[in-house]
Amino acid sequence: MSTPTISLSDAIARAKAQQPVGSPCTDVCRLNKESGYCEGCFRSKDEIKAWKTLPDGGKLRLFPLLTARQQHNAETAAAATASR
Repeated sequence: MSTPTISLSDAIARAKAQQPVGSPCTDVCRLNKESGYCEGCFRSKDEIKAWKTLPDGGKLRLFPLLTARQQHNAETAAAATASR
């Protein structure tokens, strides 16, 4: 997994400050084959494709889910490392 150029939390903060609400892209832009989520922003391919037409309210509701996906990913990776 690549290290994002910008952290997800920073990308979300930046996106929230923009009008209309901006993208949480972290410049990684690679879908994980197992999860189906971008390895930087944790959006699905469908979420990425729909972003420009998604109302601001929908974007804002998605941000906590992206953070939760990132946390789950980190916990899963830590558990896999610990079991080795």
